[in-house]
This record gives sequence, structure tokens and C-alpha cells, in this order.
Amino acid sequence: MEECLNEGQVSGDAEIGTAMTHFLKVCDYNVPHGKKNRGVSVVTSYKYLIVNPSDNELFKARVLGWCVEWLQAYFLVADDIMDHSVTRRGRPCWYKQDNIGMIAINDAFYLEAAIYKVLKKYFRQEKYYVDIMELFHETTLQTVIGQGLDLLTAEEEVVDFSKFSMSRYDAIVKWKTAFYSFYLPVALAMHMAGVQDDASFDKAKEILLEMGHFFQVQDDYLDCFGDPAVTGKIGTDIEDNKCGWLINQALILCSSTQRELLETHYACKDPASVKIVKELFVELDLKKRYRDYEEESYQKLMAKISSLSSPDLPKEMFISFAEKIFKRNK
Repeated sequence: MEECLNEGQVSGDAEIGTAMTHFLKVCDYNVPHGKKNRGVSVVTSYKYLIVNPSDNELFKARVLGWCVEWLQAYFLVADDIMDHSVTRRGRPCWYKQDNIGMIAINDAFYLEAAIYKVLKKYFRQEKYYVDIMELFHETTLQTVIGQGLDLLTAEEEVVDFSKFSMSRYDAIVKWKTAFYSFYLPVALAMHMAGVQDDASFDKAKEILLEMGHFFQVQDDYLDCFGDPAVTGKIGTDIEDNKCGWLINQALILCSSTQRELLETHYACKDPASVKIVKELFVELDLKKRYRDYEEESYQKLMAKISSLSSPDLPKEMFISFAEKIFKRNK
């Protein structure tokens, strides 16, 4: 990667080395330390689509996988700033590092730009080069739309539950998470494998967006009830006034008195208020409601995989993806 990025240096400009040294630190801190499920899924999906791929083909699938991880890092660095998060992957968020602060905004831009530097180096001669370039650009736009909808719904410290609904939540999840986390890795593998018909991409998208919704509900649950020592992140959805699955379920189930408590204490930074909201979630038995949802959603997902899979879209490819997230705790 260092060789690839250094190709972008301006000839004869010694000062550019200072920036590149910093950017390599940005990459090292933010890209390789997650679970890497998205990146690995490019490779595993490709193996399901192509029997006995060559070493060179597998290498290129791995490069695409790392590009997905760069995209993930770009989103997370920016998201942590917007959400005022404290930790990420068990360490302080990048913007919380000494002497970083709002430099992290430019670092996020760099992480995105690095994707296209890598794609140009390794895929420029491939017939699917334009397809994967457009896919990354389209996915970035979709995710930005979802993030915008999320932020516009969750005004800072202003509780307006009239903006919250399961339909709004579903839209946020679809655009912010499902496209880049689930559809992108498989679609990249499909382009590499030479899949060209729109119907196959549409079927894959239907399965993978459903999977992405399932994943985000899990993420919302873990933000509230997960163990930070396991998840690597201190959840802030309650403090950040997020239109999450738990609060939307609570608003469906709560009494008028309980709703008043939520209106008073949701979106408050005070730990005592956060504790009251979490206790109310427990009182409403949202842990059981989540477990029921998880099982029901998994069965629904398996049925969809069975009905939409085909020889060109082997169901094992989707099942392997789903099994990575079912009953996860981080």
C-alpha cells in the first residue's frame, strides 16, 4: 500500500513526504483492526462464484476486499466525529488521538481517495474496472444519503419523537448500512466473476438488503446492551438521540407515563438519564422482543435465500454471510 500511495507524490516536492507519513499512520490506525467481515466476504463470495480461481484472481479479490475496508474506515472516522463517539474497536476514536482533532475530517477524505488509487493500480486493465468504480461511487452516495437522514432525524439534544417511526428507521438502515456492508462486497465479487445480467444483481440486492436490516437491528441492540469489552465500542445511541430500533419499539409499547420519561431523558448526556432509559427498555421487555425478532428475521432471511438463489447465485454464498452475523455479540 505504501508503494501505491507514494506514486501520488508530486515529483520534487520533498514536503509531500510529511503528509504521506501522516496518511500511512491514518491507514494503519483505522483500516486493519476491525472484524473485516466485509472485506473477507468479497473473497468468500468470489470463491462460491468461480470454481478453482487462480492465485492472481484471489489476489485481486483480496485487494477489492481491502478497498471495502478502506471505505468502512472512511465512514467510521467521519461517523465517530459526527456522533461524538469515544471509542472504536477497543481504542480511542481517531479524532480523539493527541494532535488529531478535526484533522480527522481531512483524514477521512484521504481514506476515501485511497480506494480509487488502489483500484487504478490493480484494475485499470480489467473489463469490469468501470463497473466497480461506479459501484464504489454509487455505494458511497447511498451511505451518505443514509447518514444524512440519520443526522436530520436525530437533532442534537432536541427530542422530537414525531420524527421517529419504523418506516424512517427502515430507510436509514437501508441507505446508511445495508448497501455498503452487505450488497457491495457480493456485487464486487459478481462483477469480478463476469456476472452481467441485471436480474441476478437485483436478486442479490433483495437478499442482502434484508440481511443488512437484520445486522443493523443487532447493532442497535448491542449499542445499548452489549459489553464494551467485547464490542470494542461504548454505545452512544441514547445520548445521540438516534432513531434506533430499541427506541422505536419502546414508543410502540410504552404507556403515556413511560413516554414522558423517554421525552425527558432520551438524548441527554447525563449518565443518570441514560440509565433511566435503559431501565425502561428492560421494563418493556425489549431484550425478549429483540430475541424474538432475531429468530424470526433469521428464518425469514433463510426462506428468501432459498427462493431467490440459483446456480449463478449459490445459496451457500449468502448463508455463509448470514452465519457470520447471526447471534453475534460484537
